[in-house]
Amino acid sequence: MPGDVALTPSTVNGYLEAAAWRNWRRTEVLVSMPGGVGTTARAPEPIHCEPHVAASVDLPEFTARAVITGCVLGIVFGAANAYLGLKTGLTVSTSIPIAVMTVAAFRLLQAAGSGGGILEANMSQTIGSASSSVASGVIFTIPALFLWQMDPTLARMTLLAICGGILGTLFMIPLRRPLIVVEHGRLPYPEGTACARVLMAADAGGARARNVFIGLGAGALLKTLTGWVRAIKDDLHVRVPFLPKGEIGMEISGALFGVGYILGPRIGSTMAGGGLLSSLVIIPALAVWGAGRTEPLYPETALLIPQMEPGQLWSRYIRYIGAGAVATGGLITLIRSIPMMVASFRSGARQIFRRIGETGLELGKAPLRTERDLSLATIGIGSLAVALTLAAIPGLFGEAGGVVVRIAGAALIVLFAFFFVTVSSRIVGLVGVTSNPTSGMTIASLLGTSAVFLAFGWTDAAGKAAALCVGCVVAIAASIGGDTSQDLKTGFLLGATPRRQQIGQLLGVLTSAAFVCLTVITLDKSYGFGTQDLPAPQATLMKLVIEGVLDRSLPWALVGIGVLIAVACELLRIPSLPFAVGVYLPLATMTPVFLGGLLRHWLERSASSPEEAATRKDEGVLFGSGLVGGEGLLGVGIAATAAIAGAAPAGIGPEWAGDAADWLALVAFGLLTVLFVRSCTRSRLPA
Repeated sequence: MPGDVALTPSTVNGYLEAAAWRNWRRTEVLVSMPGGVGTTARAPEPIHCEPHVAASVDLPEFTARAVITGCVLGIVFGAANAYLGLKTGLTVSTSIPIAVMTVAAFRLLQAAGSGGGILEANMSQTIGSASSSVASGVIFTIPALFLWQMDPTLARMTLLAICGGILGTLFMIPLRRPLIVVEHGRLPYPEGTACARVLMAADAGGARARNVFIGLGAGALLKTLTGWVRAIKDDLHVRVPFLPKGEIGMEISGALFGVGYILGPRIGSTMAGGGLLSSLVIIPALAVWGAGRTEPLYPETALLIPQMEPGQLWSRYIRYIGAGAVATGGLITLIRSIPMMVASFRSGARQIFRRIGETGLELGKAPLRTERDLSLATIGIGSLAVALTLAAIPGLFGEAGGVVVRIAGAALIVLFAFFFVTVSSRIVGLVGVTSNPTSGMTIASLLGTSAVFLAFGWTDAAGKAAALCVGCVVAIAASIGGDTSQDLKTGFLLGATPRRQQIGQLLGVLTSAAFVCLTVITLDKSYGFGTQDLPAPQATLMKLVIEGVLDRSLPWALVGIGVLIAVACELLRIPSLPFAVGVYLPLATMTPVFLGGLLRHWLERSASSPEEAATRKDEGVLFGSGLVGGEGLLGVGIAATAAIAGAAPAGIGPEWAGDAADWLALVAFGLLTVLFVRSCTRSRLPA
C-alpha cells in the first residue's frame, strides 16, 4: 500500500516515465479490443487502497497557510509558464515543484512553531498547480486576438479563463469515483501518483527543494544579465559558409536549457532537427530560388527575397510552413487519439449515469471523509451559471451577432467542454498530462465552431474572435480537467478530502486567472506577439485554423509544404509534432532545448547504476523547473517595467565587452551548465 512503502525521491520520475510508457502501450491494447475501453456492462470491482492518512483521521487540510502558499506559488509559476508558453509553445507541469517548495516552506514555518502537515501540503499543490492549466489554455488562444489587433480587456480575458476553469473542474468531479477509485490499479495517473510519493517522502523534502531554489536563482540571475542589465548578449548567430542566408544560433536562456532537460534527449533532438531543416535547408533553398525573382513573393508585398535577412524570411515564410506542419501534427495526434477519446467518453458518460443512479440509494448513508465530493446539485447549478454568464454578458465573445452568437457560443462551449473534459480525465490516467493532446482538442473545437459560424455566415473579424473565445474556454476546461484528475489521484493516495480539494482547485483557478491574463497583456505591450522574442506559436496556429475555415486567405502553398513535412515525418516514424514545432520556431530557440536534452542523456549514461541515473534525472528536473520559474519571473518583471516606463530597460549593453562579447555569453552559459551538473551529481543528503 502507498502508506507502507518508503519510496526514495530518486525513483519518482523514473516511475512517472515508465508508467506513462507502459500505460500508453496498455491504452493501444485496450482501444483495439472489441468495443474499446469500458464497454462491459458491469463496472469493475475497485482494488482496495489504504490511504496514507486514514479516513477516520481528520488532519488540518484547508488552512490559511496552505491556501496562501498555494496561491502565491500558483501565481509565480502561472506567470512563468505563460512566458515560457508564449516563447516556445511549451509549458511544464508544476505539481511536483510546488509540492517540494511547499514542504520546504512548511519546514521553515515549523521552525517558527507553525508547520503544516501532509494534507496541507497537498492542498497547496492542488491550488498552485491549477495556474499552469489556466496558462496553457490562455496562451494557446488569446494572443491571436492581439495578432488580429483586437486587444481584449483584462476583465474579458479573466472571465473567459475563470469560466473554462470552473467548467473543467465541475465536469471532472462526477468522474472522480469511477476513474480514481473504481479504476485504481488500472488507471495509474502517473503525475498524480508521483506527486503523492514525493509528499509521502517529505522527510527528504528540504534537500530536494534546494535544487528548485538554486535553479530559481540561477535562472533569474542569467535573465538579469541578458535582459535587464544587458551586460551579456542574449543570443548568438553565426552565418554558415556556402549556404545562402544559412545561419545557426543559440539563445542564452536558462529556461530553454531547463525545458530541454525536462523533455529529454529524444524530444529535444527532434525539435532541433526541425530547426535545422528550416535554417539550413528551407531558408537557403528560398534564397536560391528567389534570387532571380523581380516581384515580392506573397505574403511579402514590399521586399524581394534577396533583400531579406534570415529573420525576415523566417517571419514571412517559414512561420506559415511551420504552422502548417504543427497543425498537421496536431491533427494526426488527434486522429490517433479518436478511438481512445470515443471509448473514454462512452465509459465516462456511462459511469456518470451509474453514479447518478447510485446517489438515490445512498441518501441515507453518511459518506466517509475521503469519499465526500461536491454534490451533483452544486455541479449542475455551477455549470448552468457559467453557461448563462457566457450567454448573457455582452462583448464576452466580441461584437459578433449579439445575443444569438453568445447563446450559440455558450452551447458549443458546454458541449465541447463536457466531451473533452471527460476524454482528458481518462486519457491522463493512462498516459499522463504531458501526453494529453490538448492542442488537438483545441483545434477540433475551433474547427467545429468555425464550421458552425461559417454555416450561419458569421465570417467577419468579429466572428473569428468569437470562435477563438469558444476555443479558449474549451482549451482551459480540457487542461483543468486533466490537472484536477491528477490532483484528486494524489489526494486519493494520501487520504485527502475530495470536496476540499475540489474547492481548492476552484480557488486556484479564481486566484490565478487574472494574474495569468495580466502577464499576457504585459508581455504583449512590451514585446508584441508573433515576434522573434515572443512568437506565440500555439496561438498563431489557432489563428491559422480559424482563418483557414472562415476566409481562406492564407498562403496555402507554404502551408501545404508544412503539411508535407509533417506527413513525411510520420512516414519516417519521426514524431511529427515536436519536429513541426522545431520547424516553426527559430533554430536559436531550439538549440538550448537540444543541449538540455543532451546534458540529461550524458548524465544518465555516465551514472554508475540505474539508481544513480534516476537520482540525477530527479535532481535535474527540479533544477530545470527552477530555471524555468526564475527566468519566467524575471521576464515578466522586465516586461512590467517596460510597460510602465514605456521602453525596455536599456542596461549597459554587451558592447562594453567588444570582440569578446560572444565568448562572454558562451562562458556564462558554460557556468550555468557546470552548476547544473553539480546540482545533479552532488552527494544526496541523508533523509
